[in-house]
Amino acid sequence: MSPTPSLVREVDYEFYDREISDFLPDRIYDAHTHLYHADHYAYAGGNLPGEVGFDDYRELLDVLHPGRELSALFIPFPCAKEKAGSANEWIAKEQVKDKESRGLFFFHADDDPEWIRSEVKRLGAHGLKCYHITSSHQPTWESAIPGYLPEEVVKIANEEGWVITLHMVKSRAVADRENYEIIRDWCRKYPDMQLILAHSARGFQPAHNLEGLGELKGLPNLYVDSSANCEAMAHIAVLKILGHENFMYGTDFPVSHMRGRSLAVADTFLWLYEETPVWKEKHMTIEPVLIGLEHLRSLKWACWSLGLSDGEVEDIFYNNARRLLGV
Repeated sequence: MSPTPSLVREVDYEFYDREISDFLPDRIYDAHTHLYHADHYAYAGGNLPGEVGFDDYRELLDVLHPGRELSALFIPFPCAKEKAGSANEWIAKEQVKDKESRGLFFFHADDDPEWIRSEVKRLGAHGLKCYHITSSHQPTWESAIPGYLPEEVVKIANEEGWVITLHMVKSRAVADRENYEIIRDWCRKYPDMQLILAHSARGFQPAHNLEGLGELKGLPNLYVDSSANCEAMAHIAVLKILGHENFMYGTDFPVSHMRGRSLAVADTFLWLYEETPVWKEKHMTIEPVLIGLEHLRSLKWACWSLGLSDGEVEDIFYNNARRLLGV
């Protein structure tokens, strides 16, 4: 691992050498990651700089996959409407620094669909990012998908052949009938739209994936990215039910560079961060590692438990995203 001052600790080096070093392929395509600028997003986590462009991103990601060839699908951070324009401009400016990287366009649910079309084309984006914070439903975490991804926008994505990255919400994620029915119906109705379900179908509680993903089998334009989900069973469910061909690795940087992990509990999940008061146990004091490392280990466990070949692992980490994005 390459050192990044004040970010990487000895426990991270030890974890990488023990758990990750012999698993990663030589080439990485990060299918879910963020760049940010203080003018449109004030990131306050970890020991990261206040602004991260393409060059900074590559240096920082060497912490997780040192020496690997790296390109990415860059996603603007969801932000207030008055800042979304500059966030999208920033992504477009930084993304072109690498000919194999791509960028998405973040929009608000009440944006004019034809304006979205023209802006995506003007900026050379490859598709769309929606997010629940733009829904009028309260609380937005329980919004139905059309509340933040209007069907008229999906129709345009189909006409243009764009990808859409969807972080679905509602308490039971893909096990929610309304969620899986709209995903299934739109994937069938709009076959030239490519839909990516973020965070292993937001399966931070893997039981939801085991329950709901079977409703989404046989949809060739449905993809899943792993982005920061630390539950191996969430990935196993995706791989067993949907197959490895449309499953893609994503770091969800800068979340990847915080410390802790996602944890499934009851019929939901929670996040443990370094400041969460849970690390002092009777038998020892636990030092949490970077979320990105925990995430990589969960992917290793999933791939190894299913007996995936080296070629199939490389598909997940590199080939599938390149095929989807036309790289």
